[in-house]
Amino acid sequence: MTEKDKTVQHFLDLIQKSRRGKFKVYIGMSAGVGKTYRMLQETRTLLRNGIDVKIGFIETHNRKETHELLEGLPVIPRRKLFYKGKELEEMDLQAIINLHPEVVIVDELAHTNIEGSKNEKRWQDVMDILAVGINVISAVNIQHIESLNEEVKEITGIEVKERVPDRVLAQADEVVNIDLTAEELINRLKEGKIYQADKIETALQNFFKSDHILQLRELALKEVASQVERKVETEVSSRSTGIQEVYLACISTQEKSAKNIIRKTARMANHFNSKWYVLYVQTPKEKFDKIPLDKQRHLINNFKLATELGAEILKIKSTSVANAIIEQVNQRKITTICIGKPKVGLFSYFFYPKTFLDILNNTSLSDTDIIILS
Repeated sequence: MTEKDKTVQHFLDLIQKSRRGKFKVYIGMSAGVGKTYRMLQETRTLLRNGIDVKIGFIETHNRKETHELLEGLPVIPRRKLFYKGKELEEMDLQAIINLHPEVVIVDELAHTNIEGSKNEKRWQDVMDILAVGINVISAVNIQHIESLNEEVKEITGIEVKERVPDRVLAQADEVVNIDLTAEELINRLKEGKIYQADKIETALQNFFKSDHILQLRELALKEVASQVERKVETEVSSRSTGIQEVYLACISTQEKSAKNIIRKTARMANHFNSKWYVLYVQTPKEKFDKIPLDKQRHLINNFKLATELGAEILKIKSTSVANAIIEQVNQRKITTICIGKPKVGLFSYFFYPKTFLDILNNTSLSDTDIIILS
């Protein structure tokens, strides 16, 4: 792309950005902290100030206080679909776009749409709404953020299936944390303000353990602080000429270690609003006709995960993994290489595997950092 083309593209980007709706997201450490309640309070305030705001989708979970606050607000009727012999309701994306309110409230950003909907995920619906110039206020729990999936699983022992890519949150113009202490949240649960009575005891044994809440609360606070810091960094970097960080995540066909490397690199890259790549080097012994189908499937799934998190995928064929990594580092001006912890046995404890040693030797005189991820 020529310098002239870059200037034109920059101007087009500015035009598109000005046409796009504003995006506000409420984040909480868990269900029941009051995200939906706060959105409905904001709806009433906006209406009192003459703003055309409508409810696109709200889930009250039969909570009395929330349900009462919803009464009398302008609600866009849900779309009815038949799925597996049952009549189900879904947010009506087309009706929202046709009505084109100034602001629309869309709850449960991580929700998976019913099969047959235009988009698979509600966050994709939100992107469509923003693209036509409608402002959106939405909400999500911290455990639904893609790059935090492994951390949440370690804390709670539960793998959350519905997830939102970090790049969606990065597009938010404002991110607000709805915070409660662990004691306040547990009291709300016991008082029946979050779940029905028959679900309270199960909840207390899972997400609502005090130590789980404290750790999830910390994740939520850090995430919002990171989002604010990223906005500041973006504003400052647009007026400065500092060195831009570029990350390279090096993965193999190992499913779990590759997922960890991808997610942790995504967290770092997103924190610094940096470009990042995921590199897979296919050696002769890893040709698709030589590796098991399950490993091929894991690799494809990891590429999909990386793409959703905002990475550019690099698939290189080479007889030397180290040489391929070094070549990409030089070619793409990589500032940080992220790799998995080398597997070393008792005999080789003081001697790094050759690939790792070659990378160290070739980057020792440069400004490239190497981060070893567990």
